[in-house]
Amino acid sequence: MTLSSNGKTNFSLEIPTIKFTKLFINGKFVDSISGKEFETIDPRSGEVIAKIAEGTKEDIDVAVKAARVAFDDGPWPRMPGVARAKILTKWADLIEQNIEELAALDTIDAGKLYSFCKAVDIPGVAGTLRYYAGAADKIHGEVLKPARELHAYTLMEPIGVVGHIIPWNFPSTMFAAKVAPSLAAGCTMVLKPAEQTPLSALFYAHLAKEAGIPDGVLNVVPGFGQTAGAAISSHMDIDKVSFTGSTEVGREIMISAARSNLKPVSLELGGKSPILIFDDADVDKAAELALLGIVFNKGEICVAGSRVFVQEGIYDEFEKKLVEKAKAWVVGDPFDPKVQQGPQVDKKQFEKILSYIEHGKKDGATLLTGGKRVGNKGYYLEPTIFSNVKEDMLIAQDEIFGPVMALMKFKTIEEAIKSANNTRYGLAAGIVTKNLDIANTVSRSIRAGIIWINCYFAFGSDIPYGGYKMSGFGRDFGLESLHKYLQVKSVVTPIYNSPWL
Repeated sequence: MTLSSNGKTNFSLEIPTIKFTKLFINGKFVDSISGKEFETIDPRSGEVIAKIAEGTKEDIDVAVKAARVAFDDGPWPRMPGVARAKILTKWADLIEQNIEELAALDTIDAGKLYSFCKAVDIPGVAGTLRYYAGAADKIHGEVLKPARELHAYTLMEPIGVVGHIIPWNFPSTMFAAKVAPSLAAGCTMVLKPAEQTPLSALFYAHLAKEAGIPDGVLNVVPGFGQTAGAAISSHMDIDKVSFTGSTEVGREIMISAARSNLKPVSLELGGKSPILIFDDADVDKAAELALLGIVFNKGEICVAGSRVFVQEGIYDEFEKKLVEKAKAWVVGDPFDPKVQQGPQVDKKQFEKILSYIEHGKKDGATLLTGGKRVGNKGYYLEPTIFSNVKEDMLIAQDEIFGPVMALMKFKTIEEAIKSANNTRYGLAAGIVTKNLDIANTVSRSIRAGIIWINCYFAFGSDIPYGGYKMSGFGRDFGLESLHKYLQVKSVVTPIYNSPWL
């Protein structure tokens, strides 16, 4: 294991001043009604970054009222799509002008690599806004051909006020994935960022105001799931909820939505994604891909390739290369350009991962490498690989959400498919092979929302992404995401005395 010295290296970067810590409601930054605040923590050290206004049910009510007025009486859903596109494009331009500051906010708040945020995450937000800006003026229904003497057509209308609840692992990417398509559709919204990572969402709200998004259209209310999140999912005046997070919380959101106004929900939930590596694979490249599949973003990604199945013909060589690569992986301060893995997001998640590592040991799996804390400050963990894992072990069944891999062996394609599907989740899967027949057979046999062949984490604003089974339903990204914020209205009028139908 190669270690960075956790802040004692020769790199330097000025941490930005935290500018926005209040709720953003109806175009203004305001204190919470209760006056309560909560601390957002730097996972590099466990120290407080800033105190953030804590939104509760009363604040959600105010934000929803603002969003409702903006939808029922405001210009946003009524303006031409091309006008909305112009504002979204300007917002994207402003984000690009503030890339470094936004990247630094996600780094200090979530422990994400600064270099990756700067090169990928924040530019990706601008790209997602531009993608949906391009779709905003292409929303239309169709003319129908009824069997009776009727003229009929459909309209695609915005669904109304949307409640977005986003996770802490990709604060910027998830913000854009929810907000961009719903804005393009003409919706107004209330967004609750994760309590661990509120900083970038508030900065995006500030830039949205500068770009010209009307007051009340976008409201950002930091707070906790049990209070602010619950208020969103049960609110009688919210027309739809979009949530990314755990399966357990997703279930509670569905219950609240059903018990309130039967609002539709879309859920992107947990995963226990398999990577299947076949005998014909390039072993070195396969080992590199598999390692990245579990250590990228410190394993805090719902599509992490946490179950790796390797065909027996190359297993021994693969295991050796994988362990070598894991030991060379650089863990340390995420602002250091040499570092490949930063700290876990907070103490709770850090301790949860360590507890799963202990479960793996107790259940009889073999710890090949890792399993320990790195340093004595912050929430840093070694990349961890278990072999001799049985499929009924906790580390092979539960979503750990950390850099912990369960490595297993298989003989036949049929066995690999069966093992890959032996999970309550169905978010993603990876296939590594040079054989097109194997790739086609396996990709059509695994029950998951996205399959990557000879690659992993191949995302794009134009590629729909979501789950099967207990990984949820509904899709983020692609035009499918735009459509979930629209509803179909049929308009019908009689035709009298016409020779043509």
